[in-house]
Amino acid sequence: MYRNEHAKAQSRLQAALTRRRALQRVAGLAPLAFLGREANAAPLRHDASAKACIFLHITGGPAQQETFDMKPQATGAARGEFDPIASRVPGIDICQYMPRTAELTQHLAIIRSMHHDQTFHGAGTHFNLTGRRHQARTPQPEYYLDSRDAPSIGAVFQQLIGQRSGLPAAVHLPFWIQQGSVGRFAGQDAGFLGRQFDPLRVFYKAKTDLPGMLPRTFRLPEALPITRLDRRTELLTRLENGRRLERTQQHWDRQHERAMEILHAGGAWQAFSIEKESVRTRQLYGDHKFARSCLVARRLVESGVKVVQVNWPGHENHFDTHGGHFSSMKTSLLPPMDQAYAALLADLDQRGLLQDTLVVWSGEFGRTPSLNGNKPSGRDHWPWVYTSVLAGGGIRGGLHVGSSDPQAAYPAENPIHVSRFVATIFHALGCSDTTLVHDVQGKPHHVMNARPLHELFG
Repeated sequence: MYRNEHAKAQSRLQAALTRRRALQRVAGLAPLAFLGREANAAPLRHDASAKACIFLHITGGPAQQETFDMKPQATGAARGEFDPIASRVPGIDICQYMPRTAELTQHLAIIRSMHHDQTFHGAGTHFNLTGRRHQARTPQPEYYLDSRDAPSIGAVFQQLIGQRSGLPAAVHLPFWIQQGSVGRFAGQDAGFLGRQFDPLRVFYKAKTDLPGMLPRTFRLPEALPITRLDRRTELLTRLENGRRLERTQQHWDRQHERAMEILHAGGAWQAFSIEKESVRTRQLYGDHKFARSCLVARRLVESGVKVVQVNWPGHENHFDTHGGHFSSMKTSLLPPMDQAYAALLADLDQRGLLQDTLVVWSGEFGRTPSLNGNKPSGRDHWPWVYTSVLAGGGIRGGLHVGSSDPQAAYPAENPIHVSRFVATIFHALGCSDTTLVHDVQGKPHHVMNARPLHELFG
């Protein structure tokens, strides 16, 4: 009997959502996604080597010389305080505080000659997440989210393939990449594609609301009393009646609606919870917010999400180490990152998912070859050479691409611009140089704006 009542309640909610969309069309308020198909007609042009992508954005800019590009023969600051350790692959040494990752280098393509020319976090983040230079604008702050931004990788696939199996094409978690409490950096949403193609953002703010716990928006289990579901339906009607025209309201509306659609699409919402994961698996990842988010990311791609972006929780403890660089790196930064990253790779591999899942590790830039004058000292922003890493998804592992000079200051061979790096991600996911997306005016834009690193595949 309960199942019948629950089904009736679901139907009432769906009817409310349908009525809302109808009202939006009549009133001329509908976003473009409601005026046509949510998924763009542009097909992918070649066989993808990866079915999904997990993008680990290491917020703040991790130091290349204290992660994957150690300089043991250098002198002074470029040498740093840490020692390299041998990895599973002969000839590839990485930092001593990344021992778990060192055991998995057979899966990694380490690009040591990444570069661009943007020294601000916002511009670097936009470059790293979109492959496109951020267009300077006024008034300040010029690097915050704006409808003129290029779309994130996830937003592109929101338009290309749309929602499937009750889940969106793209999910971002667990926090915004931002400056302070309000300055959200450009490149994290759909930008000029229109906000209806924003990735679903599942953020966790309260200390008791951790990644891997069912997000508050989705906490509507099968046992929820019908009266509560009816109240939610009533709330939707009230929102209809009091709807405002501001873009912020439209954006919140669509995010909320997506959450409700996921909630009522069978058990899709369970992908956001790690409750049923074994204690051993949880321990493998760790209890850090980044670690729990990585485990959620694995569950999401396992459930059919195309792109999951996991941001290092930079507002709490980030890799922007202008001071106390070495102490932070060896205690609160590298150990939890190493554990979670290695756990994600090993878990995907054990489940047979790594071959179909591209795992991206990258920050917005690297750190200076010299130390600054802070007490204790740190390294400042440095985009002219840094390291990014690809694994799985058809990428050849056990190799490094390019190199930096002895001071880890500039590329020494095979410089790789960030636009080629992002193009490689799109290529792995099935895009070609003819794949198009369309902005809010219907104008076509090529997804890729550079040549992928074809040599990494096969």
